[in-house]
Amino acid sequence: MRVESIGIYPIKGCRRVELERSPVEPWGLEGDRRWLIVDAATGVAVTLRDTVALAGITPSIVDGNLVLRSPGRPELTVARPAGADPLAVTVWGYTGPAAQASPEAHEWCSRVLDRDVRLVWCDDPTRRPVNPRYGRESDRVSFADGYPVSLASMASLAALNDLIVADNPDEAAVPITRFRSNIVISGAPAWAEDDWTGRRIRVGDVAFRVAKPNDRCVVTTMDEDSGEKGKEPLRALGRHRNVNQELLFATYLIPDGPGTIAVGDTVTAL
Repeated sequence: MRVESIGIYPIKGCRRVELERSPVEPWGLEGDRRWLIVDAATGVAVTLRDTVALAGITPSIVDGNLVLRSPGRPELTVARPAGADPLAVTVWGYTGPAAQASPEAHEWCSRVLDRDVRLVWCDDPTRRPVNPRYGRESDRVSFADGYPVSLASMASLAALNDLIVADNPDEAAVPITRFRSNIVISGAPAWAEDDWTGRRIRVGDVAFRVAKPNDRCVVTTMDEDSGEKGKEPLRALGRHRNVNQELLFATYLIPDGPGTIAVGDTVTAL
């Protein structure tokens, strides 16, 4: 087994950044989901589930700064906030403080999304714990849905697409990017990751605990380029991968320690 691709999402819900290698931190890959756009009135996270326009924002990290791009808008460079008043933000069941970006960044994001929002930075990624049912008391996560790292398998994607086409021959296959995973691997049998739950894997020189399978949501049905939503892959997952009302594809990882992973690294189930 080997690493086929590595990606991060500097802003939760926005476009992916492909990497050849990435440092691994206790709360995720370096730079992954450390920025978040929230509703200005409530502080609740804005996600692709409710705001498809997030997919029109292409972020990148340049010299430690966040660079924002979107069609029809001027490029904007945003520094990590220092000394700004914190804002209470909510990501799923967690509410805690985050550092606010500049007023210019708030305005830029609000114009792109056509709603009043704020851009915030996870200035202290040690604040938010993972679900203790699947992790240790000391495990932490930034603004990802629930766990530091996610891993998907190309063989499992091929098997899922076979199921999609078998159910409906006119349906198009879905790409691996629909699942927004950090690490994509090849060389494993389809659904091998199901057997890793509760065990450990090694990616290059970095060990991870396999926390739980990833239960999927409506975001996977959305075409990032067009913004259109279909029925797949959730329909096929509902028929073939429904476990206790969770539609499973890919898996969550928790780093056992820091290190660096790279495309081409060997992946070993321990």
